[in-house]
Amino acid sequence: MAHRVLGTKFFNRPTLMVAKQLLGKFLVRRLPPTADSRGRSKSRTGADMFAGMITEVEAYIGLEDKASHASRGETPRNRVMFGSAGRWYIYFTYGMHWMLNVVTEREGFPAAVLIRATDVVSGPGRLTKFFKIDKGLDGKPLNKKTGLWIEDREVRIKSKQVREGKRIGVDYAGRWKNKLWRFSL
Repeated sequence: MAHRVLGTKFFNRPTLMVAKQLLGKFLVRRLPPTADSRGRSKSRTGADMFAGMITEVEAYIGLEDKASHASRGETPRNRVMFGSAGRWYIYFTYGMHWMLNVVTEREGFPAAVLIRATDVVSGPGRLTKFFKIDKGLDGKPLNKKTGLWIEDREVRIKSKQVREGKRIGVDYAGRWKNKLWRFSL
């Protein structure tokens, strides 16, 4: 089975297309080496690399989307969303959870897809805990060098397998709360 790392070209497309096509792709995490008591780097075991098939995502698109962090313009917190596609946008919420998003579309246009679940863990807060993801990866590209990437392992998802629904936790967003921009298997 081929394991192709998704690059910038995949993410530099319309957000809804990217969101739907992320279903069935694999989120892969490789933890960095640890240091021994003398501060020397020591390699980790194979247990420090793990993956899960993406099974639920949500899209956030542009300045008009009142559910998006970008709706109030660029800030230090959301600056990554305004940058180039194929980078991680990670933020802290409710004083306890990191949220994992991948930036989509062209530079200057704020859009991202929240990774909500994989086949091994459900819920965006539990997902980041399981994959040991925090602010240290914010703004980093999706690639093996950073230790967090998405792979195409040739799992084919048929359109009838994809459910569309309202995004979760955005009741404050006026008419934007009704957008069917959450996709799941």
